[in-house]
Amino acid sequence: MTNISIKVLSVNISEKKGVVKHQVDSIKLDSKGVQTDAHAGDWNRQVSLLGQESVDRFEKQAGRKIAFGEFAENITTQGLELFKTHPLDRFIGENVTLEVTQIGKKCHGDNCAIYREVGNCVMPKEGIFCRVIKQGTLRSEDVFVYEPKVYNVKIITLSDRASIGEYADLSGPRIKDLLKSFFEEKQIPVEFDLQVIPDNEVMLMELMEKTKKDKMDFLFTTGGTGIGPRDITPEIVKVFLDKEIPGIMDLIRIKYGQEKPGALLSRSTAGLMGSTIVYTLPGSVKAVEEYISEITKTMLHLVYTINRLDVH
Repeated sequence: MTNISIKVLSVNISEKKGVVKHQVDSIKLDSKGVQTDAHAGDWNRQVSLLGQESVDRFEKQAGRKIAFGEFAENITTQGLELFKTHPLDRFIGENVTLEVTQIGKKCHGDNCAIYREVGNCVMPKEGIFCRVIKQGTLRSEDVFVYEPKVYNVKIITLSDRASIGEYADLSGPRIKDLLKSFFEEKQIPVEFDLQVIPDNEVMLMELMEKTKKDKMDFLFTTGGTGIGPRDITPEIVKVFLDKEIPGIMDLIRIKYGQEKPGALLSRSTAGLMGSTIVYTLPGSVKAVEEYISEITKTMLHLVYTINRLDVH
């Protein structure tokens, strides 16, 4: 879903909460959302959007025409089913840029005029919320370009023998395949950068520095987490971490160590390096599969938390 143009059909405001919004000629968006709108504030749900595609379906169910703003949306659009977007996707306009923060919301039921009339409401399921990235004025007939968030993943394999071609690197590509399947299932675009190096402190430190500078979303290392004399990955990685996240690796060690005590010897770690989420994994393909199966359960939640999104 790239390079999609989205037309603004209407911009709408309400001065009080709990009432439908009314159409206006233009809205001014600042760091708290839509000026003079009751829902503006220093929170995730600064600006609400609803696609006309969703409204059209609901009109058939309601048996009547739905006015712009009747679902309490600030912006009514056409050209994309908005609920298929994801947090951190962006809508880029000439004067305004918005970033998706939440898909849907809790239904207020009897407090909603539409719900009382029809017994259902489309906004909780198909409306979205954004925060303002670029402030400016928005009018009907303006156009957004939809830019989905592309996740960037760096994968570093540490292996003396694989680095000189003595055998093929299997664990790095396996991490890529597993993560690619994870992101594809969620219909989220992702790009990978794989590299193989020996168990060398200086080379790993240089790559850590570059990964941090490039602001990659994720860094996975594989290899060097054991207790051998050449296993140096956790020591080097921890130097770069601003915050450690020990729980995920502790869970994996305990879960798999109950059947395979050798798994308890892994010194794998996880944490934050700036805005990059870092995981150090063992070097075996089997271990990679076990670790990734647990890591993917919290990956996106970590991203959203780092980006101050209250997504549950």
